[in-house]
Amino acid sequence: MLYSKVIPERCIACGLCQLKAPELFDYDHEGVAFFKPDNNAGQTPIENPHDLIAFKAAYTACPTRAIVRQEEPFSS
Repeated sequence: MLYSKVIPERCIACGLCQLKAPELFDYDHEGVAFFKPDNNAGQTPIENPHDLIAFKAAYTACPTRAIVRQEEPFSS
């Protein structure tokens, strides 16, 4: 399993994550990206193969490494 979230302090709102994976990333009212499936909690796995491909494109494109990933859910 693969879990993700965005570290808000690192996000520069460049738009690449939403461009590469619009089903996984969006922006809040302050323009900071977040992981859509669970509102940036890091608790929902990315399981769909299409979503995994899109995620990897967004993850590698992020210039500030604001998108983080791990194989277990993130702690609260």
